[in-house]
Amino acid sequence: MRILFINNHGGGFADHIEVADATTVAALFEERLPDCRAEDFLIRVNRQPASADQVLQPGDRVSMTPTKIEGAR
Repeated sequence: MRILFINNHGGGFADHIEVADATTVAALFEERLPDCRAEDFLIRVNRQPASADQVLQPGDRVSMTPTKIEGAR
């Protein structure tokens, strides 16, 4: 299925991507940001905070925004 993925980590980008049916928010995070910790990000689906076990639906808009900036005190 196709979703809009907005990655605000680093330079940031947005793109439509294909994911498997029944993909959860946690699985997408692990796939797209494998070296990061989910607790350091605000993750939203369709502009609403999302739980890790939320199953994505076709056409969802998923954004991942870091809440901690490396090097900041």
